[in-house]
Amino acid sequence: MTDPIRYSPDLEDVKPDEGETVEQLNEQFDIILKTTHEDYGHAVRSVHAKAHAIVEGTLTVHPDLPPELAQGMFASAGEHSVFMRFSTNPGDILSDEISLPRGLAIKVLDVEGARLPGAEGRTQDFVMVNGPVFQAKTAEKFLGNLKLLARTTDKAEGAKIALSAVLRGVNTALTAVGVESAAIRSLGGAPNVDPIGETYFSATPFRYGDYVAKFKLVPVAPGLKERTGAIIDASGRPDAIRETLQQELRDIDGEWEFRVQLQRDTEKQPIEDPTVEWTEEDAPSVTVATIRTKAQDSWDEARVQRVNEELRFSVWTGLAAHQPLGNINRSRKDVYKHSADFRARANGCPIHEPT
Repeated sequence: MTDPIRYSPDLEDVKPDEGETVEQLNEQFDIILKTTHEDYGHAVRSVHAKAHAIVEGTLTVHPDLPPELAQGMFASAGEHSVFMRFSTNPGDILSDEISLPRGLAIKVLDVEGARLPGAEGRTQDFVMVNGPVFQAKTAEKFLGNLKLLARTTDKAEGAKIALSAVLRGVNTALTAVGVESAAIRSLGGAPNVDPIGETYFSATPFRYGDYVAKFKLVPVAPGLKERTGAIIDASGRPDAIRETLQQELRDIDGEWEFRVQLQRDTEKQPIEDPTVEWTEEDAPSVTVATIRTKAQDSWDEARVQRVNEELRFSVWTGLAAHQPLGNINRSRKDVYKHSADFRARANGCPIHEPT
């Protein structure tokens, strides 16, 4: 196994027109934000608008990590409180009969260290999805997908439900012959799986102190592993996922391993192309921390208000030691803030980091 590659700014390839692409992304996200605000009378996130569960727990950084893994917030063993927000990816709040990729945002509290530019508070955010790759190679490519999504925001939900059923069949057929399509999954063809049994990935790379890494969260508690691959029947139940998770998490003590994949080959683990999977064979994942949750009400009203309405999750909220890397991540900085600022203005509720 080759040694991990040390971080250097020249590992990134910053293009001169990236600012123009970000402006166009914000224009498209404004269409989504304004449309949903008018429809709901309340501003929601421009992506991952629908939450299914909000839980709190503890992240424990493991002791005696080797030097290449004892980096950033993982440099010292200890415990941190965390919030976890399970969601699906559209910017409108759709019936759960439309099956979409799952998302998981994690906010780790009381993290010490030098902050990223503009990162308020003392938290570290991780934004993850239940697939190892991002759906577009660059922000410019993602912009093309976003234009389609913006035009169909909160329209023809019945047609979307029907299309989702068709795409699920297509996805199943492709998977049977070993083909994975992130595009089909993002349009409604993802299996309607139980979120608590899923493995989640950062999909994009980040600085890991002196190195570069991707992150992975793997369920290990028996109650979670039993739900891996389980299909939720959402027929006639627009909030089936929320209802299912609320019932399950009342009885399950959760445990997940937080794992790190260190970059060891710039071609096999590129920074600027998040559509390339970092395989376990070439970049094995190693556990550096464990997240545990007690059985709880995953839709407690006070916690939902505090986390879902009053907080934002951004890959650019955290330590300089975990700087987001690559074109997609660079574009996320202003786009995430743009969305959060719109919510704050429209709802009259300032977005702030927990103290």
